[in-house]
Formats: sequence, structure tokens, C-alpha cells
Amino acid sequence: MQKLIIQGGSPLRGEITISGAKNAALPVLCASLLTRDTLQITNLPFLKDVTTMLALLEQMGTNVIANNPSEVALTAAHLSNPVAPYEMVKTMRAAILVLGPLLARTGEANISLPGGCAIGVRPVDQHIKGLQAMGAEIKIEHGYIHAVAKRLEGTRIVMDMVTVTGTENLMMAATLAAGTTILENAAREPEVVDLANCLVAMGAEICGAGSDIITIKGVKSLHGATHHVMPDRIETGTFLVAGAASGGEILLKRACNKTLDAILDKLLEAGATIETEENQVSLKMNTKPKSVNFRTAPYPAFPTDMQAQFLAMNCIADGTAIVTETIFENRFMHVQELKRMNANIEVEGNTAIVRGIKQLDGANVMATDLRASASLVIAGLIAQGETVIDRIYHLDRGYEQIEKKLSQLGVQIKRIQ
Repeated sequence: MQKLIIQGGSPLRGEITISGAKNAALPVLCASLLTRDTLQITNLPFLKDVTTMLALLEQMGTNVIANNPSEVALTAAHLSNPVAPYEMVKTMRAAILVLGPLLARTGEANISLPGGCAIGVRPVDQHIKGLQAMGAEIKIEHGYIHAVAKRLEGTRIVMDMVTVTGTENLMMAATLAAGTTILENAAREPEVVDLANCLVAMGAEICGAGSDIITIKGVKSLHGATHHVMPDRIETGTFLVAGAASGGEILLKRACNKTLDAILDKLLEAGATIETEENQVSLKMNTKPKSVNFRTAPYPAFPTDMQAQFLAMNCIADGTAIVTETIFENRFMHVQELKRMNANIEVEGNTAIVRGIKQLDGANVMATDLRASASLVIAGLIAQGETVIDRIYHLDRGYEQIEKKLSQLGVQIKRIQ
């Protein structure tokens, strides 16, 4: 098993380029199932979850041609095996995103219930409820979702809770349904908008993406298109927090600033100087960070995927911070690892109280999920001495070549077996 070794104490300085967004790339890859024609995808991040999704699509019968790690051409002309087996799904919850497109295109789907990070319950009941409202017959047996439908019917769907993958799954299914589908209480995340842009380029009729009501008028078929995956706002935020926590000065190129408002507001509150231009953002931190309180909530509020990183920065900030997690019930598992580095954190229910200290101590720690891994990297950057992070396969699911990018910013970091 691979580990990262980080020598702490050096401010981040320099510039890097932000990769394509994992959470946008995965649903866009699944959109290829909706057409017999070729979907060309560019700015694809080279990540474990992406290669797993490509392998899943290929075993279903999709022809996958990768020109280079960031470009792929997908042609799903002959879908011979509309199955997502457990062995391919168990490490990646996003595999549930093949359910809607497969059902709409082929009339059937057998999808293993998903696995992934152990950060809490992420039920698929909203996906199932929505597809049943569109006329699908669905059974759950032996850990698999079995779904059939001659042709889905457009309808009004009010989701009980805001769910990004649920919104994406139902939006994709509705593109080929008969009639009009209205999704209410829809997720507003930029990745949902990115998927909608891809589907519209393929011939779908969608309006309202980015709001809480999305209307999809079904069409008989979709065609091929080319789509450029949006920049990763969570990778951008992670490096900005790393720069702020370390007292650094960094420039991030190919960033999408309009998706970063909640993150930038909290960095400004922490004392950072930030400048934004088209497709890039710079950060300079001349003082020790100030503690920042925040509460996670669906977009456009503060993202749950940035909670762990800001919590790590708060560990060495001036003052006491109150961090409230409202999305996932198990998303404070990184706290115990940070406490191994001498962090002063108390958890009470879904709230963490972080009292800033002068210095974290390097230690051996273990990653528990994707964003927890990022928080431990940030903690290692600002700790005194050496930090060894185990189980970094979580990192490789969401950050492209993170040690290479950190090295470009002056960090002493290496990967070992």
C-alpha cells in the first residue's frame, strides 16, 4: 500500500494548473450511454474513479478510445451488457449514475448498490422514487437494483432532499422520456449545470439547470457531441486553503472563479489576499490565519467537500472555530487523525469545536476518505517535522498527481510503497 511522506514547514509558492472536475466528469461519462453516436470528452482528470468508470462503460459494450489521459471518445452503439457488477461498483458510489441513462436507452438496467467513502449514508431512494414515477418497475434483490421500462414517461418529481447524483440521474433519464419532466428541489451544483450543458450539446432540451427547478422535454434520440469538462472547484479550494494555512503565495490557472464564492469568502475572512481574473485565481497570506466558523449546506452555500480542509487550517489559526456538518453524519473521521498531530478539537454531534494552536506535530496518520486525505495533507504541510499519510488510494480517487503539483509549489513530498 502506498504512503505519502511530507516534510512540513514550507510556505507554498508558485503556480499550478487545475484539473478537470471529477464530480463533473463522472456523470458526463455516463451521458455517453444515451446515444449511439460518439461523445468526445476533453479536460478529463486522470483519476482512479475515472478509470473505474471507463472500465465499467467498456464492459457494458461502450467502445472507449483514449487519445491521451485527458481526452476520450466514447461510442455506445451496441450496449450488450446493461449491468454494473459489484466488483466494479464497490469502490465508487458514482456508478449509480449509469442507472438512469441505461434504463432510458435500453429499457433495462441491473446495478449493484454502490460503495465508496465511509462518510455516511448516501441513499439511492430518491433515484429509485423518481424513476418509478416515470414508469419504471424496480426491484432490489441480492444487493442489486433491477429496473425495467418500455419507455419512461415525463412527469413532475419533487425530491424529498437535495441530491446531486439523484438530480443528474433523473435529468439524464428524462432526456429520452416521452413528454416533459419537471424536477423540483433539484441540486444547483455547477457540476449539474456542466452535465446539462453536455446533454444540450447532444440534442437534449433542458432549461433551469443551476436552479432548484429543472425542466426536461424528452426527445426521441440524442446525437454525438464534444464536451470540455469544467475545472475542479474542490481541487481549487484545497490548494487555496493549503496556500493560506502555510502562509504562502500561489497562482492557480484554469480555475472557474464563479463557482468558488463560498470558499473565497471564508478565505478572505481568514485573512488571505485574493485576486481573481478570467480562468485564474491568486492567493497571498502574510499573517497567521484567523479562525473561521462555517456550516456545510448544498450549493451555493459552503460545500461539505471543503469542510475537512478548512478544519485543518483552523487547527493552527488564531481563535476558536465552530464547524457544523449538515450533509454527512460521519464526516469528522479525520478529527481523530488530526488529534494525533496535537490538534485541539472536540466533536459534539455534528459540530466540531477547533481551538487553534501554535504548531501541529508531524505524525503517522491514516486517511479515512477522499477529503479527509486532503485535510491530512494540509496538516502535514503546516506541521513541524515529518508526516506519513497511509491509505492514500483515497487521494488518487479525487486529486490528479497531487504530490507533483505540491512539489511544483515547493513542498518536500514523496510517494512510497
